[in-house]
Amino acid sequence: VPMGVLSCMKYLMFIFNVLVFAGGTCLAGVGIWVAVDPAGFQDIVATKAVLRAGAYLLLAVGIALALLGFLGCCGALRRSRPLLLV
Repeated sequence: VPMGVLSCMKYLMFIFNVLVFAGGTCLAGVGIWVAVDPAGFQDIVATKAVLRAGAYLLLAVGIALALLGFLGCCGALRRSRPLLLV
């Protein structure tokens, strides 16, 4: 495999993982916002129990995606197979 292809794949994987990290950070931010100030979202969601569960679900998924995106970025830059397999 030519070196240029491997370099391109490395940067494409890095960019994809940065996007996953940014999406996870945004989801975690929305989850924190809904958990802290649920009054702004009560117009959208009718019951308060669903709102709290949704906020914590967004928070958990966002943190997991941000962590996976960060590990993927580190794995792509270092070409570390264990980090990329996570």
